[in-house]
Amino acid sequence: MLILLPPSEGKSAPAAGDPVDHDALWLPSLARHRRRVLAKLAAMCARSSTRGRNASLATLGLTAGQHAEVTRNAGLLTAPAAPAAEVYSGVLYEALAFPGLPADARDWLSARAVVFSGLWGVVRFSDRIPAYRCSAGVTLPGVGGLTPYWKKILTPLLDEAAADRPVLDLRSGAYAAMWTPPPGSASVRVLHEKVVGGVARRSVVSHFNKATKGRVVRSLALERAAPASVDDLIEALRDLKYTVEERPAPADRPRQLDLVVADL
Repeated sequence: MLILLPPSEGKSAPAAGDPVDHDALWLPSLARHRRRVLAKLAAMCARSSTRGRNASLATLGLTAGQHAEVTRNAGLLTAPAAPAAEVYSGVLYEALAFPGLPADARDWLSARAVVFSGLWGVVRFSDRIPAYRCSAGVTLPGVGGLTPYWKKILTPLLDEAAADRPVLDLRSGAYAAMWTPPPGSASVRVLHEKVVGGVARRSVVSHFNKATKGRVVRSLALERAAPASVDDLIEALRDLKYTVEERPAPADRPRQLDLVVADL
């Protein structure tokens, strides 16, 4: 099984360590593409003029108070790197709580989790990366839109990596658009069910959605689940007491699952 995850905007910057080694990252054939995006991002953010820095903020979708993110990006070529599981620190990763998992569960997850990134394309949890700010929705000077850039490059590689195994897709938005998994996969949407005036209402709540996905991944890792198909995956999730409902989807597309979580 492969588990597809988004990155997090929040990241913990490593205090020390060697810079990223592109050739040591998962799928080393991506090294030259990663170097290209990294060099263009760092060069853009290194512009010292007020106009240049404001343009970098606009390109990255940042506010005027986030100049520190631009400064950090400017130093990425030499910035300390650490395992991606330690760098990503947003809501999903806090709920996943990877460092607190038993060693066998960490090993299980490290062999299955794939994190999508506007900067790196994809990384594994054990891949050493620096903290950065660059979403997949960015259009980077000298590269273009990062979503179509990576989609073209990643598709043949991930098609091969996903062959003959189920895929659990927990991405959304631009990260989901970076690669379309094969039919033998499941795309999951989390619905928050709340009773209002005696009527159950369901909605997608961003924070709740991310935290639930992190808990789902943690649960699967603790069980070291080994589904051979999407049907097996659905059964595994239900065994873990999750309410799973399937929505209609074309036969040549990933299956669409709703994970329904009620108010506690």
